[in-house]
Amino acid sequence: MWTFFHKMGSPRWFYQISGQWLPWIAILSFGLLLVGTVWGLAYAPADFRQGNSYRIIYVHVPSSAIALAGYMLMAFAAAISLIWKMKLAEVVMKCAAPIGAGMAFISLISGALWGKPTWGTYWVWDARLTSMLILFFLYLGVIALYEAFEDNVSASKACAVLSLVGTVNIPIIYWSVEWWNSLHQPATLKLTEESTMHSDMLQPLLIMIAGFYCFYTLLLLMHSRSEILVRERNTKWVKELVAKRLA
Repeated sequence: MWTFFHKMGSPRWFYQISGQWLPWIAILSFGLLLVGTVWGLAYAPADFRQGNSYRIIYVHVPSSAIALAGYMLMAFAAAISLIWKMKLAEVVMKCAAPIGAGMAFISLISGALWGKPTWGTYWVWDARLTSMLILFFLYLGVIALYEAFEDNVSASKACAVLSLVGTVNIPIIYWSVEWWNSLHQPATLKLTEESTMHSDMLQPLLIMIAGFYCFYTLLLLMHSRSEILVRERNTKWVKELVAKRLA
């Protein structure tokens, strides 16, 4: 396990092995998203209270889950970069930020579109919505910090600190509907309890969540590979790779 961990810290090894994963992850992600979208939008039954408007759950819930999980991944990479000074951890931390920001933005927009027919308004300063907006700004803050520094080392340290501090917001997002009176409905999926959704609605949702996770992984790998080539452009192995592709 430790041998694999140290290998994953090598940008060259990661670039080579991730290239083998990409086609399979791409096929899996697009397959899951296609099945989940068609099943959720065309075949899942309408909700007896919300009608067809609830179907936005098949985008809102997966994007929200990825926004939270992606931030924890970014914070984990930040801790590794501070403790072990791994180059790859810095790459993952930087590349996870814009993808996570995109997922948080999708979550906010889809939630607003769902809120209008459900609550009668696009936005309320609800605990869940407000903390999710803060998460979006935290992602933007990490992106902005990278642009504010010319030195990659200083930028990585500053972003790592912000990423770790921002983890305080994650449990607030998750438990906000339990801690405060909230318009937002409680969690649809719980680890310790049975879901309140009917299986005909739940199954396509689970497929969409899996598809979003695979798609997130695909985007992160692609972005990380590009960042590695930029950072390692003066190394021998990158020059050989470029020469081989141009030959």
